Amino acid sequence: MSELPCFVAAGEALTDLLRTGQSSWDSQPGGSTWNVARVMARLGMPSAFAGAVSSDVFGRALAAANADAGLDPRFLQQVGRSPLLAVVHERNPPSYFFIGDDSADLHFDAARLPEGWQARARWVHFGGISLAREPLAGKLVALAEDLRQRGVRISYDPNFRVLMDERYDATLRRMTALADVIKVSDEDLRGLFRTHDLDAALTALRALNPAARVLYTQGERGAQLLDGERAWHASAPRVRVADTVGAGDASIGALLYSLMTWPQYDNSAHLQFAVAAGAAACMTAGATPPTLASVLCLLREAA
Repeated sequence: MSELPCFVAAGEALTDLLRTGQSSWDSQPGGSTWNVARVMARLGMPSAFAGAVSSDVFGRALAAANADAGLDPRFLQQVGRSPLLAVVHERNPPSYFFIGDDSADLHFDAARLPEGWQARARWVHFGGISLAREPLAGKLVALAEDLRQRGVRISYDPNFRVLMDERYDATLRRMTALADVIKVSDEDLRGLFRTHDLDAALTALRALNPAARVLYTQGERGAQLLDGERAWHASAPRVRVADTVGAGDASIGALLYSLMTWPQYDNSAHLQFAVAAGAAACMTAGATPPTLASVLCLLREAA
């Protein structure tokens, strides 16, 4: 049996149903936390996705994609429940809803994960709609609290979606307080704090955990990395954009990879690597994780 992974992302893997015509649809595996695990694996970090999927045709497709991504299969649980679906019925602007009453993701059981995995894990990532869906959200917050007590580093990307209303506020506060690294975008700040004053929203977020590093992504304007009283900015490399799907997941995944792989680097170098990865993800259609070679190539071109 192979060694347990040093990086784990815990949350949701789902099926995106994308409308491609008046009455035609395309299905693709997705889920923000699952995507981050794939990014880490593609960059070369031994990784796993911890979550539950259905045992039907959708769940089998997710399990196959999980294996194809090189993720440790021992962390993926398949249960005899309905699948979690994200129905994207409009693309520009995106309009979607979720189908998942008592679905498989809600039946994730942390006790079924491989014995001793916490001692091997150096970093565990949380976020996405998994933290807005009970009883899964409570299980994941409890898991994050336990890992924090064990000294495992925690990252958190809320990845705002419309179901994150006032009921999500307590989870936002708790997960922010637990995290070593937090990733947010303009859209996240507007939605989570229900305001168009992004500066005030960012200040409110940072006040919940002043010690956390914050990756603040701003699309084509690049990103900032905030750490204590200091802030670093990196512009986005100029690339031919296929689409921006998965760019945020690539950015946070790459930041974590950089922090884990090159702890001797300064925040500016970590941020540049994260922004280059986000740009590299935009060069291919769909949530396709970038390769290490493609990220390093963009960095060399920008130097």
